[in-house]
Amino acid sequence: MAIFDIRLPKSIAKALNLPQSDPRRQQLKVLKKLLKKARFTQFGQRYKFDEILFSRHVGKSFQKLVPTYNYSKIYEEWWYKTLEGTPDVCWPGVIKYFALSSGTSEAASKYLPITKDLIRANTITSTRQLLSLARYENIQRSAIGKGWLMLGGSTQLQKGPTYFAGDLSGIQQKNIPFWFMSLGLYKPGKKIAKEKDWSKKLNEIVESAPNWDIGFIVGVPAWLQLCMEKIIERYNLKTIHDIWPNLSFYVHGGVAMEPYKRGFEKLLSKPLTYIETYLASEGFLAYQNRQNAKGMHLALNNNIFFEFVPFDDANFDSDGNMIDEPETLMLHEIEENKDYAILISTNAGAWRYAIGDTVKLVDKEKSEVIITGRTKHFLSLVGEHLSVDNMNKAIEMVSEELNISIPEFTV
Repeated sequence: MAIFDIRLPKSIAKALNLPQSDPRRQQLKVLKKLLKKARFTQFGQRYKFDEILFSRHVGKSFQKLVPTYNYSKIYEEWWYKTLEGTPDVCWPGVIKYFALSSGTSEAASKYLPITKDLIRANTITSTRQLLSLARYENIQRSAIGKGWLMLGGSTQLQKGPTYFAGDLSGIQQKNIPFWFMSLGLYKPGKKIAKEKDWSKKLNEIVESAPNWDIGFIVGVPAWLQLCMEKIIERYNLKTIHDIWPNLSFYVHGGVAMEPYKRGFEKLLSKPLTYIETYLASEGFLAYQNRQNAKGMHLALNNNIFFEFVPFDDANFDSDGNMIDEPETLMLHEIEENKDYAILISTNAGAWRYAIGDTVKLVDKEKSEVIITGRTKHFLSLVGEHLSVDNMNKAIEMVSEELNISIPEFTV
């Protein structure tokens, strides 16, 4: 039985049905595809992508010839050109969109390139995650065909000389595929999604809430919790299910859910199915693709090549900065239950790029990871390397033990 009837574009349907093979083979296929597409760019010419493609061991040659990058380094050497409208810098063509992310000491905001290829890849991974619900048991399948409330940044983007910039969620919602829009499921709708003022947007959602039949909510926990609290207060409800009885699924990411879960569930009259995503501004890296999974399945065959750097004193200094030539491993070379910083190469022109996150492989056979923190967000007074994941789990245990809600904390 189909989750719901929908005709996908042939190109999307073909991408969704790529045959599964072992992770190493999938990743090498992705790397070759990326190198082939970008070989005539300035970056590809500088680092001899043609030579890498014809080498006997493509992965090892790539690691040998191409340096690793953080944001400051790749922006100062390459990405600044794309903001000026220069084509074919790190990826073919002119970059139309840039996602604004939290800044560095050198810049107020990061400008991360978003290509049409990346937007399409994100859509494919999102659709794969949706289709994975077919394997879930004891869920309200009818809710999948109800409204999807996607709470994110404004789709009214800042206009630059040759580009548009804004929050990734705003860029992604501005480019929602026509086949999804045609279903009429997308909420809050184009008009409200354009609103830049967060308070006004929230108020408009609250006023529209009785007119919607929501089955899915998508967004950062703090934003959605505040939204539901306001709806409950406005209509004098006991729980959010009094107004949205079909609400059954929550797709979350961006921050850890554990500190919010207890307070979140007080707003519900029945449990939700939680579906975790790893959607960074640089790409849709991983997603939960099975019920009660320990981690998220890495998107191995969708235009992201992954590398992993052991998160230890040999590869990082005391401030969490990665050394210039770190030890880098492919997925098949890493071990379970060890912390690694993640490097990605993508179809947006990121090459061996350190996004700043640390992950842990929790199921090697299924290529599932959890996010354990940031390379610069950890405590290590005597070499213990206490991660954000460790802190979140401690707070969750205290919350359960004392029957209290601790949505935020500082150390």
